[in-house]
Amino acid sequence: MVKTDEEIRSAVRSSYAAIAVQQDSCCSPSPVGIGYDPTELAGLPDEAVMGLGCGNPVSLAGIAEGDTVVDLGSGGGIDVFLAARKAGATGRVIGVDMTPEMLSRAEANVARLGLDTVEFRQGLIEQIPVEDGTVDVVISNCVINLAPDKGAVFSEIFRVLRSGGRLVVSDIVSDGPLPTTMVEDPKSWASCIGGAIPEAEYLGTIRATGFVNVRILKKDPGSPLSSVTVEATRP
Repeated sequence: MVKTDEEIRSAVRSSYAAIAVQQDSCCSPSPVGIGYDPTELAGLPDEAVMGLGCGNPVSLAGIAEGDTVVDLGSGGGIDVFLAARKAGATGRVIGVDMTPEMLSRAEANVARLGLDTVEFRQGLIEQIPVEDGTVDVVISNCVINLAPDKGAVFSEIFRVLRSGGRLVVSDIVSDGPLPTTMVEDPKSWASCIGGAIPEAEYLGTIRATGFVNVRILKKDPGSPLSSVTVEATRP
């Protein structure tokens, strides 16, 4: 039986709360293995480098000095802190996460780094707690696949972006429909598997929202799951 959205979110929230406390990774053996350069990780707290992603969207996002950036599903803050380096003293980076334990971890990392251009907000990525048309770049790393309603996520990204703003997200997609047993298992969703949709459907959902110039910047193919980093622009 297909689970409700809240059952899926509850399973995901519980899983990531445990990860925040125990620092176990469900999705990746190491940040270097998914595209991070050891030099860019230098200076970050160990507590921020959790190996939970499936790519390195910050490296491909073209973040510039003064940009406002939002990271959806920010976890311990690794991509927020890397984005803050690029946005500089005149920029602003907002991390959004639904899991209180992750937010506590991220806030502790902010204190360790002494950053004043970064903040974290609790919320669903289907209901981003950010004002309309105020963001230059939205990033996300292996999180949108966890959302039951991906169309709502991309609509919210469209809403918060300024005209000409862009999304650059790394995520897990499938090469076809997944077995029903996976799709109906909340634990499979929490493991970055059950919520993956076919690549063509993923890109089509972004286009249907109104984004243009939708393209794959990087792909690490696999079967039945692949990691992709996707870029799109709000007209």
